[in-house]
Amino acid sequence: MRRQLRRFLPDHASIRENRWLAPFGNSLLHPRLWHLNRHSAAGGVAVGMFCGLIPGPFQMFGAVVCSVVFRVNLPVALLATLYTNPFTIVPLYLIAFGIGNLVVAGGGEFVAPPEFGTQGLVAWLKSLVDWTLALGKPLAVGLALLAFLLAVAGYAVVRIAWRIYLIRAWRARARRRTAT
Repeated sequence: MRRQLRRFLPDHASIRENRWLAPFGNSLLHPRLWHLNRHSAAGGVAVGMFCGLIPGPFQMFGAVVCSVVFRVNLPVALLATLYTNPFTIVPLYLIAFGIGNLVVAGGGEFVAPPEFGTQGLVAWLKSLVDWTLALGKPLAVGLALLAFLLAVAGYAVVRIAWRIYLIRAWRARARRRTAT
């Protein structure tokens, strides 16, 4: 599994030689950002799950910053942010609003998002931002809580799955030893 993932990861030389990443080379070349073990992978998933709910196009930037700060696997964190996409973001925001409404008493009622019509992309994006801001405190609290819950769940799932994988590998190795 690790060997297969390493084929897709960039090496240190390609990061060091990239002209866009050169100013951040010292931070981005830290070994813990690229080493794949159960601690860094679980932390990367947790960071990605948390940052995946950051509104707008700042998810990847947030994942990079959090990966550098917490020294977790950077590629795993970036991949984990991809659970939010145009198909999943509305259900996730509905869940977040529901959670926020439970926590913040009397938060309000959910209003359907604006539909993309003939007004054009810029006008629709402006109405989408206005819609999000109108949801207010329940949505903000719900997004923070949902992001935290998803991060904890992602961390736990990766740690448990990695542990199960290791136990199976140890048992298979022990069976091979006794068979010979």
